Amino acid sequence: MPLKKIMFYPGCTLKGVAKNLEDSTLATARELGYEFVELPNWTCCGAVYGLAQDSVKFTIANVRNLIRAQEYAEEIGDNRLVAVCSMCYNNLRRAHLDVMRNRDKLKTLNIFMDEEPDYKGEIKVQHYLTFLKEYGFDEIAERVKKPLKGLKVAPYYGCLLLRPEEVAIDDREDPNILENLLETLGAEVVDYPLKNECCGSYHTVDKREFVAERTYKLVSVAKEVDADVIATSCPLCFFNLDRRQEIAAAKHHGFEKMPIVYFTQLMALAFGINDNNVLHFEQHYISPKEVLAPWL
Repeated sequence: MPLKKIMFYPGCTLKGVAKNLEDSTLATARELGYEFVELPNWTCCGAVYGLAQDSVKFTIANVRNLIRAQEYAEEIGDNRLVAVCSMCYNNLRRAHLDVMRNRDKLKTLNIFMDEEPDYKGEIKVQHYLTFLKEYGFDEIAERVKKPLKGLKVAPYYGCLLLRPEEVAIDDREDPNILENLLETLGAEVVDYPLKNECCGSYHTVDKREFVAERTYKLVSVAKEVDADVIATSCPLCFFNLDRRQEIAAAKHHGFEKMPIVYFTQLMALAFGINDNNVLHFEQHYISPKEVLAPWL
């Protein structure tokens, strides 16, 4: 059967240091019968959402992306726009909700972008996890060829999948959508109490020591609950938790490093995909190959 086409917004990071997230996402979607088609002529989401109440300028880029999706939705017959990067999802979803509840802002944007079609608000912005939930975990279980039995995973949401409440993909205090997916893949999900805490975000640029302390705490607690890996969806969380372990190890004697992976990489392995052109383990500071050897 031909693959069903759905619009996919990759965002900037997936085209560089997070190819391991992009390619594992595309590969696992294909296993489920979907072709994630890259949104034509997309632009950067801006990474951090503007907090000024009167900020119209910041919303332009995201609304323009939604207009591109609006045009392409007519061509492929599906109004869903899927993002897997937590930041991209957060920005696109918030922009959509912002202009839908503030029609004066939408009117201003439509007038400003006078060479663009008006945004009508009909695009459904989804994170890949919510897409998978809608697809059905029971159906996903049928695609599992190499269950991740024996792999203990700490699920890590970070901030942007759960905040603000209006765009949260699950309960902010006790989410379980990622846990449900990991269990579907056959993994053992550990009770990880820091799964919704911040990794330090962009402080990694100017306050590396601070972020290293956050990493030390997040990884150490994952070790305490006997996890083998931490699974995330956010490229910035991935970078901080992966790369800043180098500083954490230098500062804290006896600190044990832990591999950080994207949940889509674990999906790929469970689906029997062990191609490094999909997994890109070379992009990891701490290689997960030893821990994941039974599935490679």
